[in-house]
Amino acid sequence: MYDLVIIGSGPAGLSAAVYAKRAGLDTVVLEKDPMSGGQVLTTYEVDNYLGMPGINGFDMGMQFRAHADKLGVVFQEAEVTGIEDNGARIKILTEKDVLEAKAVLVATGARHAHLQVPGEEELSGMGVSYCATCDGAFFRNKTVAVVGGGDVALEDAIYLARFCSKVYLIHRRDELRGAKVLQEELLRLPNVEVLYSHIVSEIRGEDQVEALLIKDVKTDAERELPVNGVFVAVGIHPVSGLLKGLVEMDEQGYVLAGEDGRTTSAGIFVAGDIRKKPLRQIITAVADGANAVVSAAQYIDKN
Repeated sequence: MYDLVIIGSGPAGLSAAVYAKRAGLDTVVLEKDPMSGGQVLTTYEVDNYLGMPGINGFDMGMQFRAHADKLGVVFQEAEVTGIEDNGARIKILTEKDVLEAKAVLVATGARHAHLQVPGEEELSGMGVSYCATCDGAFFRNKTVAVVGGGDVALEDAIYLARFCSKVYLIHRRDELRGAKVLQEELLRLPNVEVLYSHIVSEIRGEDQVEALLIKDVKTDAERELPVNGVFVAVGIHPVSGLLKGLVEMDEQGYVLAGEDGRTTSAGIFVAGDIRKKPLRQIITAVADGANAVVSAAQYIDKN
């Protein structure tokens, strides 16, 4: 019987683990992957985390884990298959065992939708990015492409146009789906070119993105588009299936919880990208982990 079980060992889960240990909570972190760190491990360079300018994403993940290890946090490699809320006790089911806890903190994050084209996985972190605000500054005065046509894609293109010499927006339909106010702002920018009715067929490059093979969906004509980077903004999906039916979510599956991490079900807390919020960054995930543990500790003390 643990005080707190943390599911997930990305920045939110590791931050929560550190704060839980310092709060004297009997805690275990469950991680399905053999290495802690989450999505940050695949980030080539992080330049916007306070005090760590230019740190390699893998090194950052290892530093986060080392901090937790130094405090004696217990980790268990196991994939969680279900959560049962029985009131005073919560059961966490894994493929190996059943754990019980007074509270559970879910920090399973979210996954960016991928294009599923040749070169995407191979060049991820080497010009292929899923976060313009994270990686855009590396492409100052360079040519980039944004793939997508919704609000996020338009916002990314507008943001990148501030410092990139040229921004292509590639959208498979013949009209954009984003808010009209964003469309109007985007189309006013002199260094943005919208390529309607196009898809990306391949991402090309050796050790860095060098070009995209794009196809006109109406004519099937293909051509190579030289770019230094590509930002994929075709959707993001929260990994919240474990909490389905247990807590309230929005239509996309993001858990409805404030900065304190409290969900609509007592004893169940969330932190990081799984939570509905306006900004999803490493620094906000770390803050979420700290806040959620404070809430969990208060809940445990009262119950």
